Amino acid sequence: MNLPLFIARRIYRDEDDRRKVSRPAIRIATAGVAIGLAVMIVSVCVVLGFKHTIRDKVVGFGSHITVADYLALQYDQPTPVCMDDSMMQRLGGIAGVHHVQRYALKQGILKTDDDFLGVTFKGVGQEYDSTFIAAHLVEGTLPAFSDQKSSNQILVSQLMADKLQLKAGTRIFAYFMSDNNVRTRRFTISGIYRTDLKHFDEAICFTDLRTVVKLNGWEQDQASGAELTVDDFEKIEEVDLALNDLVDRQEDKYGSIYSSLTIQRSYPNIFAWLDLLDLDVWIILALMVAVAGFTMISGLLIIIIERTSMIGTLKSMGARNSTIRHTFLWFAVFIIAKGMFIGDLIGIGLCLLQQWTGLVRLDPETYYVDIVPVEIHLPAILLINVATLIVSVVVLIAPSFLISHIDPAKSMKYE
Repeated sequence: MNLPLFIARRIYRDEDDRRKVSRPAIRIATAGVAIGLAVMIVSVCVVLGFKHTIRDKVVGFGSHITVADYLALQYDQPTPVCMDDSMMQRLGGIAGVHHVQRYALKQGILKTDDDFLGVTFKGVGQEYDSTFIAAHLVEGTLPAFSDQKSSNQILVSQLMADKLQLKAGTRIFAYFMSDNNVRTRRFTISGIYRTDLKHFDEAICFTDLRTVVKLNGWEQDQASGAELTVDDFEKIEEVDLALNDLVDRQEDKYGSIYSSLTIQRSYPNIFAWLDLLDLDVWIILALMVAVAGFTMISGLLIIIIERTSMIGTLKSMGARNSTIRHTFLWFAVFIIAKGMFIGDLIGIGLCLLQQWTGLVRLDPETYYVDIVPVEIHLPAILLINVATLIVSVVVLIAPSFLISHIDPAKSMKYE
């Protein structure tokens, strides 16, 4: 039988023997662990939710990896590349690539009777994965994306619709500059989307691939490039290396040079900002663990001092210092475990409440989301619990050595 564990369990369960000083000390220590753990869980879940939400929005507009002409990627020049069926199959056959879709870009101006707005028309084909944009559709329907025929339908953002007083079903003229000539096309607003990413919402409207290819005067097998999504976001660089071996610096039949660019290199500022959030989380975790550790140390010291007579009795009966130290460490584990249970309930409960109700809101112009996103990541929560338990117990080892300085003869007189 584990004697320290047995004694610690009896002391912890003996409510009648809880003294006036130790009772509040235990409660404070339990509350310290609970609050610290709850704050850590909420912080990690919010940061994970925020990072993944923003990342998914950026990827929704630009995919994980873009294959296009070298000059187009490096200097933003509208140079097309050949994206025929053969090239699409080669790109889709790379290990780790989940989906491939073509796109074409054209600068234009949307004009109403009262106002006008410069936008980028993004043409996509029937292979376009519309999951992201459909999830952010606020009005109307998606256009009929195709590379074979023009539907003359466009999908605009809520920002564009508000500026130009547009709604689904409205017909609008668009003007395009080409070789010092102005070309006019009349479109129907098929739908309106909103992602709260101002950088994209104020610039990109969607239409079918055929329309943009014709406006650019390109061949039918040409496009601005192809967008690739990968199976695992953490392996983007590996897929990009394989992609470089396949197409990088190769010339198509029209003389364009293929190149590739990952989403992190396309938008370094956004991803650098998201990476900074990790530092904030580590600071919060360190502070909360320190709070939990200090409350446990103070609580343990109060309990040891109050149990001095019991310690003297155990020593007089032959108990070793290590046995008594282990007893009080087990006693601390019971307190920590109760605090962790309460902290888990509070932390996960708050996350679920936010996830279900969207109670806490944000300014979308500043944070790119209107509701605080939460992602309940069970492995991360489990890791936080294990780390909290280990750190809290480890920091109590040094204070527990106070027991070795208690003299049995003197402690028997202590009350």
